[in-house]
Amino acid sequence: MANNIGRISQLTLAQFASFIKQGNLAIRIGEMTFKCRSEFSSVAHSLHTLYTNHPFQLNPDFADFHVEISAPSNLRRWFRRQSEFVIDGEKPFEPLPLSQAPALLEWGLNWIIVASCHQWFTIHAASLERNGQAVIFPAPPGTGKSTLCAALAFRGWRLLSDELTLLDLETLEAKALARPINLKNASIDIIREFVPQAIWGPEVFDTTKGRVTHVAPPEESVVRMLEHAVPRWIIFPKYVAGAEPCLSPRDKSQTFIDLADNAFNYSALGEAGFDLVARLVDRCDCYDFVYSQLKDAIDVFDSLTG
Repeated sequence: MANNIGRISQLTLAQFASFIKQGNLAIRIGEMTFKCRSEFSSVAHSLHTLYTNHPFQLNPDFADFHVEISAPSNLRRWFRRQSEFVIDGEKPFEPLPLSQAPALLEWGLNWIIVASCHQWFTIHAASLERNGQAVIFPAPPGTGKSTLCAALAFRGWRLLSDELTLLDLETLEAKALARPINLKNASIDIIREFVPQAIWGPEVFDTTKGRVTHVAPPEESVVRMLEHAVPRWIIFPKYVAGAEPCLSPRDKSQTFIDLADNAFNYSALGEAGFDLVARLVDRCDCYDFVYSQLKDAIDVFDSLTG
């Protein structure tokens, strides 16, 4: 079965879990390939559920990254069981409880992209596309970015990324990852009600972020994940209970500062990073957006594309 290519949905959970346990299956995520290995059934089940529409390859000749979620080689392998993230043989994090193993994999993939993928400009931001144009949501935790991203992704916008927006250093085109959307605490219940057809991964409790889970990206977003988009809007969202939706123009010099603050490799790129942010802000309409109701927010964003 060497080099077979298909979609994960074509595999039964038992087949998929066997391949993951053996470590001979690679998942295509955007323009990258991750070879995954884990002995834990919870990790296999989460991957099979959340990445069901992603392409896979068996025994690939090459993978960009080799990742593993495994048990520590100490007594915690048997008592108060833990899991640890391994990337190309290295262990960058402290182990976490076994119940958090599926979430640890997702967090680990984020870390890999931030630490290794300097061929792109990487922003801590969500991004979505419609009609070839991309909206970028840079925002610190707790502003409602992921909740708004999930709602738009299931209401006519194509998900590019929930956590990490990747931009081409020359063209500024936004790349697509189409990975699961990370939701926390009250946002989970809001999106469960707003998007009843969504497919969910396991919920994890008592993490440093509270109650956490992931929602699978819409199928179309995955099928089109090699399509790029041209940035058109930079919008800083903020959830405010009871607020009427308000999209207000944003000063471009302040947007430059805040965008640079949300970029992971701005300093590493030096002058190229400064030039890129300047070009990006110059090309985009910049706004602050306050909202409380997702339906109202959807109407506002629909009006952007006319």
